[in-house]
This record gives sequence, C-alpha cells and structure tokens, in this order.
Amino acid sequence: MMGKIDVIITGLKPWDADIGGNCKNIAQTFSKNRRVLFIDPPLDRITSLRGRGTKQVQGQLEVIKGRRSNLRMVNDNLWVFTPPVILESMNWLPSFLFRMANRMNGIRFARAINQVKKQLKFSDFILFSDSDMFRSKHLSELLRPSLFVYYTRDNLMTVPYWAKHGSVMEPEIIKSADLVVANSPHLADLARENNSNSYYVGQGCDLSQFKHQQVNEPKDLARIKGVKIGYVGLLSSRRLNLDLLKDLAAAKPEWQVVLVGPEEDSFKNSELHQMDNVHFLGSKKMEELPLYIQYFDICINPQIVNDLTIGNYPRKIDEYLAMGKPIIATDTPTMKIFEDHVYLGETAEDYIRLIEKAIVEDNESKQKERIHFAQSHTWENNIKEIENAINRVA
Repeated sequence: MMGKIDVIITGLKPWDADIGGNCKNIAQTFSKNRRVLFIDPPLDRITSLRGRGTKQVQGQLEVIKGRRSNLRMVNDNLWVFTPPVILESMNWLPSFLFRMANRMNGIRFARAINQVKKQLKFSDFILFSDSDMFRSKHLSELLRPSLFVYYTRDNLMTVPYWAKHGSVMEPEIIKSADLVVANSPHLADLARENNSNSYYVGQGCDLSQFKHQQVNEPKDLARIKGVKIGYVGLLSSRRLNLDLLKDLAAAKPEWQVVLVGPEEDSFKNSELHQMDNVHFLGSKKMEELPLYIQYFDICINPQIVNDLTIGNYPRKIDEYLAMGKPIIATDTPTMKIFEDHVYLGETAEDYIRLIEKAIVEDNESKQKERIHFAQSHTWENNIKEIENAINRVA
C-alpha cells in the first residue's frame, strides 16, 4: 500500500511552533521517501482577534490578505500549507449547533486543501490526522484519500476544552478512520474500543543532543553537594506527584532533589520550596538540558497516575537513557516498555529503595545497554511501524 504514495498531514500545531511536536517530526521523516503536504492549523475567529499582536497570527493574516504565499517548500518532498481562511470559533456552542458549525468549518478547510492538493497533483494520498478531531472530522469524506489514519498521542479528554465536545467527537472520528495509530499501548487500547484497526506504533525521538560532553558542570548545579536526584521538565501537579517528592526529600535529607524546568503555581506554592535539600533551578534552554542530566547521579520521573499520565509516553525517559543514566520512574502501563532498563515503583518508599539499589548496581555495561535501547527509538523506526500498520489494513 505505502509504496511512494503521498501523505497529507493535519494536526494541532503549526510548523513554526516554538516547541516542535510529533507531527512535524513525522512529516519530516515521511518526506525522506515520499511527498508530504503539512497543513498548518487554520486561524479561528477568536484567535485572529485576541492574538493579533503575535507573530504567528500576523503571519496567518498576511497569508489571508494575499500578501504572503500560502505554500512553501521545506525540501524537495515536503511542503507547508497555511490555509488562507478564518474558521469560526464554536466550542462554546451546544452540541447540535457545534456539529453544524464544525461541518461548515470542515467544508471551508477542505476547500482550501483541495486547491493546493490539485496544484501539487496529490491525487492518490493518505490523510494523516494528528489528534485533529474537530477540524479534520469531515476531511476524509471531503478530500477522499486512499486511506485515513488517525494518530493519538495524548488523552485529550483530560483537558476541559477538548472534553466538552471531544468526548463524543473523538470516538466518532476514530470509528470513521481506516486505521488508528498510537504512541502508547494504553492509548491504542482506548482507541480499540471504537476501532479494531488500532495499533501501538512506538515513539520517535531526536536524541542527537543527549550525549556526554567534555564540559564543566553547570555552576548552579555544581554548588549543590551530595547525591543528586534530578528531574528535567515541566513542574506540574497534573503530571507529577508532589507528595511523593516531599516524602522522598524528607526521608533522605542527605540526598539532593534537583528540579529543572518551569513551575506551575502548584509547585511554586508547595512545601518543597521550604525544604533545604530540594533545589529549583528554573527553566533552561533545550541545548542545556543534557549538561544537567549528565551530572545527575540518578534521574527520576515521579508521575502522578491519572487519566492524563497513565497512557502518556514520557520522552524524557529516552533522553535520560540516551545519556546512560540510572532512572527511577512511576510504574504505569506505558512504562512497561522500559521495564528492562528503568527501575519502576509507586511510592516514596519504593523510590528510596530503588535509588539505593540503582546507585549500587550502576556500571558501564548497564549504561551502554540503556544508551543502545534509547537509540532504537528513532523517528525512522517509528515511521516503519506506522507503515507496517498501514500495510495491515490496506
């Protein structure tokens, strides 16, 4: 089925988003062997007004006014299309009006895509939608792809905006898809409730930055003396277990818990800030993160288990592993993927026991095994799994 067939990709993030995402990486990797058209999310009415001063919205308005091309070539096989339309904002509407407005939006969206599709001569193509459950709801019937693939990588029903209408709309779009692919076994299981052609396809990662460097320890980290138990990422109580961190730090005052990343209010206002052996080092640039991980003695991912995190694929685990670090993480269905290379626990007591065990057991052989395992999670391997899934249903 795959051959050299073209791919049209829709998603939730624009190509030039400040933080890249799976959708962009998938497009880039697909384009190594086939033509790809990446569709930027079209501007909606409210965003066009409230975000008028932002660079992203200004650029989209320039396209709509015809002052900037709506199509640009990234490489010989990859184009990015910015639809020259403004869709109506309608999440506030009751269900039956939302459905009507969403279909109207879908028709306008499809009309714009059809024009550029004809321009590029994308006649036989796969439509790949990255969690775009509203805007892409009607695209399959309007664009008539050879195959419609829906990609799920987060349980968006835990977010009030998506849950309002998505709790009904996402099962419908999953049911209508020819294939559903997911980046975690848990999300594949959820999708399978509405579509038997749902498969876990793994996760790709760009780990090129995550390797040891001959550089000095960052100064703010070097000032902290003792065993360093480190975490890198967003500090949010929706994702991390505050009580576990507090109990861990209280039980082992000789260990230093180092938290690197931006804080949400739940962390800013937490008791952790009053603990002498808990250190908040703030946000760092992406290229700086490997330097901090390099000097951690132990890396942790103390997730709180809820509907948001239970099926989440934590890419930070691959980043830790790529640097050979011993890791203790909260046991979830998705973490079973890593169980041969990561210590899994549930409570602060588990974390303490496993940290002590990891310190004793760590050696060069284990470090090499971790690095080798992380390096198997490439975008190329991820695309191979997606293509294998497509060939199962084609």
